[in-house]
Amino acid sequence: MDKKWWKEAVVYQIYPRSFQDSNGDGIGDLKGITSRLDYLQELGIDAVWLSPHYKSPNDDNGYDISDYRGIMEEFGTMEDFDEMQEEMHKRGIRLIVDLVVNHSSDEHKWFVESRKSKDNPYRDYYMWSDGKDGKEPNNWTSRFSGSAWEYDENTDQYYLHIFSKKQPDLNWENPVVRDEVYDIMDFWMQKGVDGFRLDVASMYSKTPGLPDGKTDRANIGEEHYQNGPRIHEFFNEMNQKVMSKYKDMMTVGETSAVTVEEAKKYAAADGSEMSMVFQFEHVTMEYINGDKFNLRPFDLVAFKKIMSKWQTELEGLAWNSLYLANHDQPRSVSRWGDDKKYRKESAKMLYTMIMTMQGTPYIYQGEELGMTNVKYDSIEDYQDIQIRNAWDDRVVNGNANPDELMKAIEYIGRDNARTPMQWDDSANGGFTTGKPWLKMNENYREINAAESRADSDSIFHYMQKLIQQRHKYDVAVYGSFCEYDKENPDLYVYTRQLGEQKMLVVLNFTKEEQKFTLPKEIEVKKSELYISNYENDGTMEDKMLRPYEAIAYLYV
Repeated sequence: MDKKWWKEAVVYQIYPRSFQDSNGDGIGDLKGITSRLDYLQELGIDAVWLSPHYKSPNDDNGYDISDYRGIMEEFGTMEDFDEMQEEMHKRGIRLIVDLVVNHSSDEHKWFVESRKSKDNPYRDYYMWSDGKDGKEPNNWTSRFSGSAWEYDENTDQYYLHIFSKKQPDLNWENPVVRDEVYDIMDFWMQKGVDGFRLDVASMYSKTPGLPDGKTDRANIGEEHYQNGPRIHEFFNEMNQKVMSKYKDMMTVGETSAVTVEEAKKYAAADGSEMSMVFQFEHVTMEYINGDKFNLRPFDLVAFKKIMSKWQTELEGLAWNSLYLANHDQPRSVSRWGDDKKYRKESAKMLYTMIMTMQGTPYIYQGEELGMTNVKYDSIEDYQDIQIRNAWDDRVVNGNANPDELMKAIEYIGRDNARTPMQWDDSANGGFTTGKPWLKMNENYREINAAESRADSDSIFHYMQKLIQQRHKYDVAVYGSFCEYDKENPDLYVYTRQLGEQKMLVVLNFTKEEQKFTLPKEIEVKKSELYISNYENDGTMEDKMLRPYEAIAYLYV
């Protein structure tokens, strides 16, 4: 058992713009985060993943960086950052910062220079190419709609942008670019951060020659920029030049098209690349041909198959990340639970699963309160570039049904997670004294941190207990995983085992009562309750499970 702090940690993701505003401008900031650290300490988390705090024109809410060593003006100053980090460390909370180096902002000094001329020293920092037959160099599409190429009149060439045209892709083939990245990482490690979450980490390496992509998918060209030919070479180099210098450093890569086989390399147990990666299979399984706004119904058997595969196939070889929500995903209780009648029960059930699997669990801000998806009156209320571009592309300039697209946006759109944090039932939920940058979810009067902390039966207190139990029992972190009753369309049943320590987890994913039969392979001499979201004794036996019931037992 190779013990590491980051394997045993529970990580809390903060989206600074929406967490806490300290100065009344409607935008969350670093001083706001500092003011809420006691809350995070009370919850019991071990580390914070901070979404980008760097200087940015905010075309994609900070994921377009114009200065990697500067602080976004709206968020505060470097002194505010230092104070926030110091106060986190005082409370035993580590800080993981987001690093976005697949692309920069087009307002970064590198790109400003790069576009000046073909012989500029910075030209090769980005991916420039001649057009083909008077059009783009290839057929790749942007993740934010339209072509992945933008024409630049000044030099009569195109530059590649897998995301917004204001997010030009960096050229990782250029060793000078890679050294620039390693210098940035060193700068923040020297400042005292504890590691990095690497944005779109699987996209750094592109197929040489940038050939056309297959057209049978929503993201045309992705087979040429996901898990590319030199990607593991790049991460081995990053590891040698940066990570190996810092003994306790944690790194987690966002790897959207990662397979189990690739993950075994990215997150190898030998520590040659990253600590762990985020896989996306479970959060994209509803997408038809990779199109997030074209969805198939949720299928629990298929979901279980994905979750269990990652549990069993990485064991001993690589480390898992466990998550249901983040700044790019909708609220988990609205997606996989019931955000009305059984909001508390289903949110608790979902996090019982996340907190009883092998891997490092991530809680996105507000999940511990059971915050829900938002329904805005108009497309104009949405701020997310992905949502707005999809609307323009499909409705304004296409023939998509606006009601159907709006339904998909309400279910899966990124702004669902980005509505401001709901602290109390005062105006704007205690998030700001000004006008919030994004409209509040109107249910903040009923769903908020003050209400949740005052209610002993709340999701907050349940999450607190889940974290405490995980810290107490190694089986929850390191135990091997075995699934039972795999074809059951309503229940998820599995065990964890570490030496003599055993745990059984039973989850009802439905709003109906379901019969649970103890698998005959499981022998029980004695058992005790680990956790449950309903009143339960500690006896492991056949029983009727209540709606969204979750029970975990320790047994021998």
